[in-house]
Amino acid sequence: MKKYDLIVIGGGSGGLTAAAGAANMGASVALIDDQPGLGGDCLHFGCVPSKAFISAAKEVHAVYKGAKEFGLTVSGEVRFQRAIERVHEAIEEIQAIDSDKRFEDLGVMIYRGKGSFVDEHTVSVDGQNSIEGKRIIISTGSSPNVPPLQGVDKIPFLTNESIFNLNRLPESIVFIGGGVVGLELAQSLARFGSKVTVLETSETILKKEDKDIIPVARQLLEKELSFIYNAEVTGISTRDGNKAVTYNVNGKEEELVVDEIMMSTGRKPNTDKLNLEAIGVETNNGFVTVNDQLQSSKSHIYAIGDVNGAFPFTHGAGMEGKLIIQNAVFGLRRKVNYDNVPWVTYTDPEIFHLGLTEDEAREKHGDDIRIFKVDVSDVDRFIAERKKDGLVKVITDAKGKILGAHAVGEDASSWMQEIVFAKEHGHKLGDLSTVIHPYPTKGAILNQASDLYWREKLFDGVFPKVAEKYIKWVR
Repeated sequence: MKKYDLIVIGGGSGGLTAAAGAANMGASVALIDDQPGLGGDCLHFGCVPSKAFISAAKEVHAVYKGAKEFGLTVSGEVRFQRAIERVHEAIEEIQAIDSDKRFEDLGVMIYRGKGSFVDEHTVSVDGQNSIEGKRIIISTGSSPNVPPLQGVDKIPFLTNESIFNLNRLPESIVFIGGGVVGLELAQSLARFGSKVTVLETSETILKKEDKDIIPVARQLLEKELSFIYNAEVTGISTRDGNKAVTYNVNGKEEELVVDEIMMSTGRKPNTDKLNLEAIGVETNNGFVTVNDQLQSSKSHIYAIGDVNGAFPFTHGAGMEGKLIIQNAVFGLRRKVNYDNVPWVTYTDPEIFHLGLTEDEAREKHGDDIRIFKVDVSDVDRFIAERKKDGLVKVITDAKGKILGAHAVGEDASSWMQEIVFAKEHGHKLGDLSTVIHPYPTKGAILNQASDLYWREKLFDGVFPKVAEKYIKWVR
């Protein structure tokens, strides 16, 4: 039986980061992955294909919007298949970077198949080839969570793993669930020309966002998508060659007939084949329970990425992968911290989230917090580009320490990075006031938020009175 310093189960973002980093540090590493190519869900079904899809839809939307504004005529039909081709082209290009050869050249031994624990230190590949590891990292990711609806085992439906294989644009489609991925894809399909309806079980969407961000984003999305809130879906079926979704709203049963049904009802961890129960690794609803050092209940077995349920984003898995090298390979006890890790919903406009929301900040710090808001319509670059829908909101403590920063606006994922750096390195909001931005840029909105901080600090306190006396004295 072959023995390794480290076994990594799962070739997604976190697993690849950990495997490459450990191998570069001189550890013997085995990587077990059951997909034809490395890269995990992000590359094949998630981040990469969805962003290629979103970009194509945005280009189509810009054509129609520009034509309408400038009196031009657009003819012809959207070549939807070209958008799908662009998705697969992007996957193939990045797949070449995440090739088996690249990792084998680093010294990583790749095993193809499903990993399953035989004992605490032994993992079999497809139930046959067994290897032994001093330490083991579980990085098996997640997959679409399909609710047990009536008819779900009989009626074909789409998930994020199949939607990019569509061979035609659906005339109408219903999204069951209004989660982040669902909203991104729903808006894109609407821009290609589909009639899109989103059934959401709650009274609103984007529930994890700040309370001032939600209504702005919701109002903008409702211009392109039809939402039905408080909808409890009970089943799916067929109607005259089409598909139908039955749902209840406030006790009243309704039915929606469409070309396609998209399941956007969250994710479930890929742990059911790992045989974790047999070796005593604790789980919670399938997610591997870990401590702040990413260790499971067996201290030599770690879990990173979607499978631990802590921060289900690709960049979070990558961060965990870097940290885990220090803990699993060198025996350090570094603690994971998500306080300074942002996330973005890539709708148009984008929705940016960093740190605490206002409600979370009040719960943690009481009312001794400060709120600074700037509307994008007050920023010259947004005005010039006619992209005047959006908002920036920064939450600090009484001394200006950044607790949270949120935005909805064109390209928010780019121009909000400055405040990520500031929060990560302990800068106060007021420090951004001295950062010089070329005029005009969208990032200047953070200058304006910082100026609000100084205006409140300097002109709402005792300073104006002291300054007035000083000025009179030096005249």
